[in-house]
Parts: sequence; C-alpha cells; structure tokens
Amino acid sequence: MNKLKYIETLGIKAKKASEELINISEKKKNQVLKTFYSKIKTNSDKILKANKLDIQNSKKNKLKDNLIDRSMLNEDRIKSILKSIQEVISFKDPSNKIIAKWRRPNGLIINRVTIPIGVLGVIYEARPNVTSDVSILSFKSGNAAILRGGKESIRSNLVISNFFRESLKQNKINPNCIQLVNNTDRKFVDLMLSKMSNYIDIIIPRGGKSLVKKVMDISNVPIIGHLEGLCHIYLDSNFNFEKAKKIILNSKMRRTSICGAAETLLIHESISKNKVFKILNHLNESGCTIIGDKKTNKIFKKSLIAKESDWKTEYLESKISVKIVKNINEAIDHIKKYGTNHTECIISKDKKRIEQFTKSIQSSIIMTNTSTQFADGYEFGLGSEVGISTNKMHPRGPVGLEQLVTYKYVVKGNGQIRP
Repeated sequence: MNKLKYIETLGIKAKKASEELINISEKKKNQVLKTFYSKIKTNSDKILKANKLDIQNSKKNKLKDNLIDRSMLNEDRIKSILKSIQEVISFKDPSNKIIAKWRRPNGLIINRVTIPIGVLGVIYEARPNVTSDVSILSFKSGNAAILRGGKESIRSNLVISNFFRESLKQNKINPNCIQLVNNTDRKFVDLMLSKMSNYIDIIIPRGGKSLVKKVMDISNVPIIGHLEGLCHIYLDSNFNFEKAKKIILNSKMRRTSICGAAETLLIHESISKNKVFKILNHLNESGCTIIGDKKTNKIFKKSLIAKESDWKTEYLESKISVKIVKNINEAIDHIKKYGTNHTECIISKDKKRIEQFTKSIQSSIIMTNTSTQFADGYEFGLGSEVGISTNKMHPRGPVGLEQLVTYKYVVKGNGQIRP
C-alpha cells in the first residue's frame, strides 16, 4: 500500500464531501442521524461483539487497565451513545447563522455569519464512542471528518463508522463525509499531521500524553485539544464536610481513567486533622492510594511521601496527590505552577474565596462545589463532544456542536465606494 497516496485520497474525498455538505438542509441532516440511531439500536449486538474482540486483543497485548476501560463498550455505554445522537438531533444546526449584525455610518451592513470549519482530522486512542460522537457532531455542523482510531478499538470503530456511512448512503448523501483510516499503522498519523494541510483544516487529538505531544510537535495543521488533564481540587477552610467527602470521592474514583478525574487535592491547613483524616480514609478505603506531603503523612500514616514529580503527574488510576496549603493563595499558586489548564475545583461556602478562585485560575473549566468528573460535553448539555480544549484561543473546554463552526463576514452595500 502506498500510504501517502491512500491518505491523500481520503483528503480529496473529504474535501469534496465538505463542499457538498454546505447545501444539505438541517432536516436532511437530522434524517441521517435518525437512520444512524436506528442502526446503532438494532445492531448493538454487532458492536458489542466487535468490542469484545478488541478487549480480548488488548488484554492479550497487556495494555494498561485505564486504556482497556476506555476502550470497553457495554449496554450502558451504548445507551449513552444513543442518547447523544438524540440530543444532537434536537439541537439547531449551528452553521449559516447570523451571529452579529450592524450598520456603518456609510450605510454598509456588516453580518457575521457562521460557517463550518471544513474537514476535521481526529486522531484518538481507545474510546470507540468517539467514532459516533465525532461523526454526529461534525456532520450536523456541516464538517467532513477523517478519523484515525487506535488499535485498541479498531473493530468497534469500523463497525460504528460503517453504520454512519451506510446512513449517509441510505439518505443519498456522500458517504465520505465520514471516513475512518482502516489501518492502525502509526505512519498514517505522521502523514495526517505533516502531509495533509491542503485537505485537513483542524486536527483534534484525543488520547494519552505521548500521542498529544507528538501531534503538537509535528502537526502543520492547527490543533484543538489538551495535553493532560491534571485536575486539582482545593478544599477551603469553610466548607460542608458531607458534601466535600462525596465530591472528592466522586472526582477521583468514579472513573479514574478520564481526563476530568481529580489528580491533586489541596487542603487548607486550618481544617481539623480529624476531618482531613476522615476524608483521606474515605478515599483510601475506596481503593485510592494517598500520596501526600509531610504534613499529610503526619495526619494520614498510610500515605506515601510525595515527590516533586507527583505534583506533575496525571495518574489516570486510583492514586491522588495531597498537599496541605497555608491559604487559598498558595493553592492558586500551586495550580498555576503544576496545572494543565483543564479542570480545577474549589469546595467552599465562602463566596469571596469562590470568586477569587474563579477569577484567578485561567483553566478552561472551573468547578465550584461539584465534581470534576462533570468536565464533559454530554454533561454540559452539548449532546457530546469531540474533545476538551485547553487552548487559550477558541474553542475552550468541551468542544461540541456550536464550537465546530467558525465565521465569515458578509458585507451588504448599495453602491458605496471608499473615499
């Protein structure tokens, strides 16, 4: 196989499909999504069968538990995919909308109008639900997409992407709106990043640090994404103990493998040792290893002593770093030094401190008195997401339907010339 020719052919087909998409009505788009919904619902057994083979292969190749967890589909996760499709059907098409309009003194009328980005290149590991999420979001927003999933979910991805392509064909729409690279050779990732700038408008990486770093290092196409989800919780001196205990446990342990899982807990030094012990013991009894500074270790003897590297680590497993801080300012400074601009949380009853925290921290998502695990497009009411962006430029946070359009200016005149 000539790898470059293969990937360029996908690019040519995607470009053509994206141009055709401009003229597809919202009604027609929704019909495709309804067809896709039916195919997923009636063929869930085929998806689960393919996924079972993926999981068996991953275990045989001794992949990490967090990758296997992210790759796994079950009936509940299929239901979540179906719910996402329904939600996206209910949303308005975000393209070709006038988002601002004004008249100049010379009579010119300026319109800012949304347009699709064009062709999305999405590179991801594990998470076969991404195949569905990207397909429905890119198509509804008027974008074509080239998907390159990992070896962990290749069979699942093929089945899901083929169902979407069949849905397009059934509704007489170019099936190349969605294309999956059907080979897991990593050379295809390199080619997408370095040789496809004429075809791909945005690259969206979803995966581990090594994948995202590689994308950032060699891509000559603009990138939407995040390198790590090193999420922090700051427990303020004035707080509700029962709520805090639940929030901290959920933030860390609900699903340790996702990017919104808490990795560091910062605790105000004035909180009683008894309460700190109970919170850490609650985590520990739930299977979480506590890695703390010396002050933490004095309170909770079972904790391991933290090294400098622990404050920089996204564990993605049942471990959490814990540090006792003097005040909110030290907590903010710690987050600014070690954070990755993903998601941070403050647990407090003090409105002024909450305001200070939310103003001082510039991460893409700030939680107040709630779990960091809500850092998710579906939970934000976006239907689903193609990823979380920590870029300072837009989009930021969960990238859903409305974030997959850009805009152009349409200027209406009546014979005006510039003096």
